[in-house]
Order: sequence, then C-alpha cells, then structure tokens
Amino acid sequence: METSLSRELHVLSVGQIYKNNFDPGRTALIFKDREWTYGAFDDEVVAYANFFKGEGLAPGEPVILDAPNCPEFLFTYLGVVRNAGIIVPVNPMYTLRELAFTAKDSGAKYLVIGEGVLAQHEYTKRQLTDELGVKVLVIDDDFRGRVQAAPREDYDLVDDAGSVSTYLYTSGTTGIPKAAMLTHYNLTMNAVQANTAFDTRPTDRAILSLPLFHAFAFTAIALTALCEGACIDLLESFRPKEFIEELIARKITVFIGVPAMYVVLVNAGKQNLKFPDIRWVGCGGAALPVDTIKGMQETLGLEVVEGYGLTEASPCSVFNPLYGVHKPGSIGLAFPLMEAKIVGADGGELPPGEPGELLLKGPNIMKGYYNRPEETAAAIVDGWLHTGDIAQTDEDGYIYIVDRIKDLIIVGGLNVYPREVEEVLFEHPKVAEAAVVGVPDRLRGEVPVAYVVLKDPADKDETHHKEILRFLKSRLSQYKLPRRVHFIDALPRNSSGKVLKQELRDRKES
Repeated sequence: METSLSRELHVLSVGQIYKNNFDPGRTALIFKDREWTYGAFDDEVVAYANFFKGEGLAPGEPVILDAPNCPEFLFTYLGVVRNAGIIVPVNPMYTLRELAFTAKDSGAKYLVIGEGVLAQHEYTKRQLTDELGVKVLVIDDDFRGRVQAAPREDYDLVDDAGSVSTYLYTSGTTGIPKAAMLTHYNLTMNAVQANTAFDTRPTDRAILSLPLFHAFAFTAIALTALCEGACIDLLESFRPKEFIEELIARKITVFIGVPAMYVVLVNAGKQNLKFPDIRWVGCGGAALPVDTIKGMQETLGLEVVEGYGLTEASPCSVFNPLYGVHKPGSIGLAFPLMEAKIVGADGGELPPGEPGELLLKGPNIMKGYYNRPEETAAAIVDGWLHTGDIAQTDEDGYIYIVDRIKDLIIVGGLNVYPREVEEVLFEHPKVAEAAVVGVPDRLRGEVPVAYVVLKDPADKDETHHKEILRFLKSRLSQYKLPRRVHFIDALPRNSSGKVLKQELRDRKES
C-alpha cells in the first residue's frame, strides 16, 4: 500500500495543528489516570494562550520551556505559539550555566519551569530571576489555578506561517550552541510529511516516552498524532516495566523509539509477551544494531522501520518506506516533498556507491540560525541544507550514513558536542589538554569518553579522576558526562597539530 499527501494542511499555526482533524469527542491525550478529549484539549490550549497573553507575552518574544514530559508541556508550547510567541524547549537536566547561556542567546523574556525541575537542581525562583533576567513561572498548583481562571477567548495571533515558532538549540563543530529557527510552516508541514510516510490514522494510539523537549519526540510523535486526530499516550519517561504494561493495557498501535527501547522489547518477546495491537514501530536518534532488528522480527514478528532526521530539518527527513522494502543499515528514502542528494567536495552530485555529504531540501528545512547569518549561509546554500553527514546511496536510491563530518556524539538520541565538554575540562586548573570522543555503547548507541593530559603527570590517580568527574558533573547535564576519563601523556596529533580523534576512538576501553 502506497501513501500520498491526501490533503492540504488547513491550519496556519502550530498552536492549532490539532484543528486539522478536529473531533471534540475523540481522545487526544492520556497521562497517568487522566484523559483529555480533543474538546477538552482545545479548552486547555485556549486557557494557556489567554494566560500567557495576560502575563504580557507579545508576538516574537521567546519563552524557555524547562519541563519534563507532562500535559503542561504540550499546553504551554501550544498556548505560547498561539500568541505568536517563540517557544524554546530545553533539557530539564540543564544546569544554571546552560540555562543562563540559553536565556542570553535567545533573548528570552520568560522561563516556564517544572516544579520538580526547580527542586531537583535546588534553584530558587528568585535565583533564576536574578541570574537569567527573565520572568519565571513555576508549574505548580498556583500556576495551574491561575491558568484555569484565565478567559477562554479563542484566538491565534500568527498571521504568517513563515514566522518563527520554535528555537531548538543545536551545535556544530564549534561546540557553541545555536538556535535553529523553525517556522510554523516547517513544523506543520513536517507533521504532514510524517503522517504521509507513517500512514498515521485517527484510530492510532501512539506511546510517547521520549523527552518532549527533543525534536524527534515532539514532531514525529506528538505533532503527527495531533495533526491526524490520533491519541497520545504520554509517559513521564521510559521505565521498562511501566512501558511494557502501557503497551498492552492501552492497546498501543504505534511506537517510535531509540535503540535502547528495542532491547527491552526484544527481552519482553523472549519472555513470550506479545503486543498484538502494534501495527508498526520506528527507530531514530542512532543506528539500530542488526542483532536487535533480528530480535524484533524473531521474538515479536515486528519489523523496525529506521530513519534519520536532524534538528535543522524539524527533524524528520529520511525513512525506510512503511509499505515497501526495508534495508537494514539504511536510513531509507527522502520524505514526501523532500529531495536528498550526495555531493562531493566540488558540490557535484555523486553516483550510487560513492560517499559524500548528504544534502536535504524541503518545506521542513529551518529558516536559519538565530543571530548567526554566517553560519546560516554556510548551512543552507540555494535551499539545500548541508547536514555535515557523509552518506552514499545504493542503486535503488536508499541512503546509508557512512560517517559524520561533525564530531557529534549521539547518546540515546541526544546530541553531545565534544567541544562543549572539552571547554569545561579546560577550565579545570589541573588539565593541560583534553579531547572527547564517542565510543559504541549497546544501550545508548554511543557514550562520551575523555582523554586528558594533566599539567602534573604525578596527578594521574583515582583521586584526581573522581575530582575531574565531580567538576564536570557540576557544570554539565548528566548525558554529556564522559563515562570515563583517561589520563594520557600526550594527545595524538597530525603534522598540522590537529588532534587525531580517530586514534582515540580506536583505543581499547579499559
């Protein structure tokens, strides 16, 4: 069965994407023991929009959203963009240092933060207000009460689909985070593209346990479900026992995850657990090991559809066809309305089998990087996004990722930029040099490992190893922390002085 773009998107704004297939009586969202119909969901979004309007949010003003998976995340996101505001989702593991950078760089006026996030980091509301220079709104009972007391005037201030909806922070080879500007058109069209590729149906129940602040979860699962009028079963996080129980109890039909989750499913299959309602499963964020793909087929009779995306593309870009040939190791074919090509150093398109840089073009490609015109011009040339990934095609046009130009490490679907970790290492008074690389990890795809040259070689002991890890832990999110710090006498370099990171990757882990 082949799918096609069956209709135009009838909404202008991300904040009303669920109106594309609006049935007020259908279930839109499940969270723990609560359910929202689309009518109730719309009422919440309208209330949140009016609340933020009452708080003084003006069109074009950025709002940092620092919250775990919860209904308030979705309502805040959609309510802010109804006001033509710009949402800036961040990882709840962000330290104060990382939040301060984001606030300054984005020009944010507001920070909406989960009560639990505040407690976890031991911030005070006053401390955040003073350090970030923003208005802080804590998602607590008082916040919820004020939202429910807000008017229910239905409106949407977005008058241009090309206006920016979202800043999603990413980095390049510099390791300096930069905001990819995604427009309402980028995100709504990417939802339509994904729905066409995934054959999403109003009867679908999609489980969502990946973090909502990440583009993959928000677009590929949340927006696609809302756009089609399907149901989102939202979990706070991925907990294997709870996840398995939810798949069965809620009769989940669609699941999109990262490799670690499929290891859990394979183990469940080996215990004779079955998930008869699932009609397809997808994987992104990192390459899925071949033995896991085989395990899914053998124990559950499910074939995992692998794909590829990146923040700058909203993010869904390439996937193995749902109703077609799936090629293990391949990321598949370009999404509907997208073009992909492999080019050499001279910019010329390469034939099948020859590796070069993967370029993408389509309605989901970002507007650019906020306040970074030079980097935008380098990333998008004549409408083509330079992904920084080395790929090649086969004779059928299927795309295979060969390597990365960027020194990116993908930890369980989350991006870790070595330069950022290295810069923090350089701040330690005992560190002379440092290099961070990714090494394979069965559950998380990759994990970072640091190689450090100390100013005093006599400090190469376990005490100093623990000291450096504590130093990093106070300054970086958990997923960015190196699994191990190796002390070495000198970093391997080429004749021009560049660190040979491949030599470090090839070293055996002790």
